Amino acid sequence: MILTNLIAIFRKEFQSYFTSPFAYIIAAVFWLLSGFFFGAILDQLLQTLSFLEQSGQLPQSVDVPSQFLEEFFGVLTSLLLVLLPALSMGLYSEERKRGTLELLATSPVTNWVVAVGKLLGVVAFFLVLMIPIWIYEIIVFSNASPPVNLQVILLAHASLILIATAILSLGMFISSLTDSGILAYILTFVLVLFLWIMDAIANNTKEPFSTILSHLSLFDRYTDLVKGVLDISSLVLLASYIFLGIFLTAQSIEAFRFQRS
Repeated sequence: MILTNLIAIFRKEFQSYFTSPFAYIIAAVFWLLSGFFFGAILDQLLQTLSFLEQSGQLPQSVDVPSQFLEEFFGVLTSLLLVLLPALSMGLYSEERKRGTLELLATSPVTNWVVAVGKLLGVVAFFLVLMIPIWIYEIIVFSNASPPVNLQVILLAHASLILIATAILSLGMFISSLTDSGILAYILTFVLVLFLWIMDAIANNTKEPFSTILSHLSLFDRYTDLVKGVLDISSLVLLASYIFLGIFLTAQSIEAFRFQRS
């Protein structure tokens, strides 16, 4: 029964993006910018390598795919900081605006199932946005010599999906607090920006806050994973942010249900 409800909510949320003109605008902007930076970074990297080779300064061992991934994912993450809050801002705020949140909150389906179903729906749409990028990468990396390190590439993409899910999960919680999609977008962007600079703040604060902030730094751990540094604690931290967003969303809807009872 729980799985049936979960699939129904996931399907409804996922399909809703394909009926929204705003989602198509987000997709078009993302594909345009990510495609541009994909080509620009690859071209710049190849030109640099060609110059080093002609001048005799090219090192014997150069991991071009890893360098490209590190630079491209840095830009890609910056794009997602702007675009992901736009995907999550309407998850619950639209329900509030249409007056359907009360029906959802008082339905037999638990708040946890609703939150997980909605999160899976928006994550699935994000994966659809990533498909052209993955096609570009398959074309480029399949022609790489020597062959690419598949483990590094898979780890980088897994970490990207995890950090995107974490941002969407936190954005879903903020969306549950307001009926304004714009306000949900701004608050989510500010929160993600704070997480982005948390490591810099940690370096300029005293103990014990420095250590605490350093351990909570989401993007610092993400950067390590993209570089191929597999650390279980980094994966646990990313999973914890995802769980935190779902937990807070469920509690927010429970508080909404209590206010209306």
